[in-house]
Amino acid sequence: MAEVILPHTEFHDLGESIRLVWRRTLYADFEKKELIRAVKRKYHVSPEITARDGRLIINTDFRDVEKYLAIFIQNNLGTLLRNLHTKRKVIYIHGGMDIPLLGYNAFGLIDRGTNLIQIRGTSGCNLSCIFCSVDEGPYSRTRMLDFVVDVDYLMKWFDEVAQIKGKGLEAHLDGQGEPLLYPFIVELVQALRDHPNVSVISMQSNGVLLDDELVEELAEAGLDRVNLSLHSLDPEKAKMLMGMKSYDLQHVLDMAEALVNAGIDVLLAPVIIFGVNDDEAEAFIEFARRIGAGRRWPALGFQNYIPYKFGRKPTTAKLVPFKDFYAWLRSLEVKTGMKPLVLKPRHFGMERREFLPLAFRPGEIVKAEIVLPGRIKGEMLAKARNRLIEVINTNARVGDKIRVKIVRTRHGIYIGTEV
Repeated sequence: MAEVILPHTEFHDLGESIRLVWRRTLYADFEKKELIRAVKRKYHVSPEITARDGRLIINTDFRDVEKYLAIFIQNNLGTLLRNLHTKRKVIYIHGGMDIPLLGYNAFGLIDRGTNLIQIRGTSGCNLSCIFCSVDEGPYSRTRMLDFVVDVDYLMKWFDEVAQIKGKGLEAHLDGQGEPLLYPFIVELVQALRDHPNVSVISMQSNGVLLDDELVEELAEAGLDRVNLSLHSLDPEKAKMLMGMKSYDLQHVLDMAEALVNAGIDVLLAPVIIFGVNDDEAEAFIEFARRIGAGRRWPALGFQNYIPYKFGRKPTTAKLVPFKDFYAWLRSLEVKTGMKPLVLKPRHFGMERREFLPLAFRPGEIVKAEIVLPGRIKGEMLAKARNRLIEVINTNARVGDKIRVKIVRTRHGIYIGTEV
């Protein structure tokens, strides 16, 4: 009897196949007959293969069969990898692919002209919030693909950006979805903590995937703050807003308190949909006070719901102009004594820094190579001048070399059309 045990991996028997779950966020299904065929090619036997207690069991005593099968699994993992929560195919981006990590919204780095750098190691979400600005989550109708970036490759690009942006940076872990789906989240926080140009490490999260062990690991790694996406304190309303019947509000509330107790500051970040959850504002403030949120930064960051082109739009949403929204926040400050609720960059130590130089000009036509499929229909990713370009409304395929007209360059996110 031989056993295959891989780091950060669990094996599960699904009958006709074996499921490998890697780092609690990714999985790959291997057909048993393919695993048996691989062993037969090497050892000329067809052993029974199953999984038990998280291990892969091979019913044979041949020497080194477990090492051989482990190598086979690792070599084929990339083509089978999927997101455990969205079930979508995952493309794993690493240094050998030479994919730029600047220029695209869904992964890599984003510079918006301040000392805060957004870091996006993965795409995808475990929730399907009814107001999601990018139609993310298990019930997405538009997102067809997810990405994961190797942590060493991500840090290589971050270091290059940090050298240009200077010291006193805030590294903010966010994304089109939930950052805790990133399989190397603890390692990423540790690497950023060791970077000489990083002063603050913050993260956006819905809190669902946290547990006591992960909270402690993130605290030890050096995470400073979590901006917690918490949109209702009523269990049933929270399930409705989060778009998941399985959403456990009490668990998220417990994790908010656990973060504070571990020394990680918490900023509650409710999206306010007037007519739905605006009546909970004072309850949010009271909860923030009770758990001790906002020790170093503001305790609350209320957000005004606005619809986006590719996002979800709840029919019950009442749109409120920002002028009225800020007046509402100021009235809450007066009524509750909780300040600040009208947030400014200075409340987070944000300051203007020179943008990374733009690689393209609006209207410019450039030669580019298609290197990756995009996340929605008709979208592909092209590479030129060491940047990615989101090419929209195209039928091009990976490997094609095309001419692209740049139509958008805002904050170094490049969008173009094929010409």
